[in-house]
Amino acid sequence: MAEDDREEFIKIRGLHQRFGSNHVLRGVDVEVFRGETLVILGGSGGGKSVLIKHMCGLMHPWKGTVVVEGEDITNLTERKLNTVRRKVSMMFQGGALFDSFTVAENIAFPLKEAGVRDPAEIDRRVSEALEIVRMPGQKEMMPADLSGGMRKRVALARAVVEMPACILYDEPHAGLDPVTADSIDHLIKDLQVDHNITNVVITHELRSVFRIADRVVFMKEGTIYWVGTPDELAASKDPTLANFVQGRSENHEGWEKIAPCIDTGR
Repeated sequence: MAEDDREEFIKIRGLHQRFGSNHVLRGVDVEVFRGETLVILGGSGGGKSVLIKHMCGLMHPWKGTVVVEGEDITNLTERKLNTVRRKVSMMFQGGALFDSFTVAENIAFPLKEAGVRDPAEIDRRVSEALEIVRMPGQKEMMPADLSGGMRKRVALARAVVEMPACILYDEPHAGLDPVTADSIDHLIKDLQVDHNITNVVITHELRSVFRIADRVVFMKEGTIYWVGTPDELAASKDPTLANFVQGRSENHEGWEKIAPCIDTGR
C-alpha cells in the first residue's frame, strides 16, 4: 500500500524539545501509520526516547505539535491525557516493574488507574494479557524471581492489558540474549498481525530491525535524518547509515575491508 493511502495514527510536526541549554529535538517531522511497525534508529543521545515520550503525552513540546488519531494532544491537561494513554501505551526500558507487586498486580496497575474495580474483570484481562505474552499461570510470581526476558514479557503484558491501539517500546531488546530477543520480536509482530496494534520500537538490535520493521526512521542530532524500508536501509550507500548498519565509527578509515556484512536474518 502506498504511503499516501495509509491512515496516519500519529503525526508530529516541527517538534522541538530542550532541557536547559541542551536542545534535544530540533524540528522533528514524522508520521506513524495505523497498523505498522515503525522502528526508530540512531546513535545514543540522538533524541529517540524523548521523541516517543511525546507520542503519549509524557512530555510536552517546547515547540511543535503532536496529533494522535486526529486530536492535537500538544497542550492537553494531564486528566485529558489519560484517554490518550489508553490508546497509546508504553513499554519502558528495563520494564519498570514494581518490585513489591506480583506479576498480576503489575499488569493490573493500569486497569486500576483507569478505574476498573471489578476483581473478576481485572483477573480476566490480566489472564488474557499473560496469554498474549505466553506466560499463562504466572500471576503470583514476583519480579525478583523472573529472568530478564520474563520481566520484558510482563512489562509487555502490562502495556497490552488495556488493548491499546499503539504501543511504544523503548529498547525492548536491551540486556537480552539473541534467542530471548527473537521471542520479543515474535510477540511484537504477533500484536501487529493478530491484534492490529501499531508498534513504534526504539532498538539498537539490527537483526530485529530486519525482522519486525515495516519502515525505519533514522535520527541524528535531534532531527530525522532518513526514512525508508529495511531493504532500503540495507542497500543504502549513505556513509552515516552504512557505518551504523556495519557498526563502524565514521573516522575509522579502511575498516570496511575487514568488517563483515551484517546478517539481516532474512
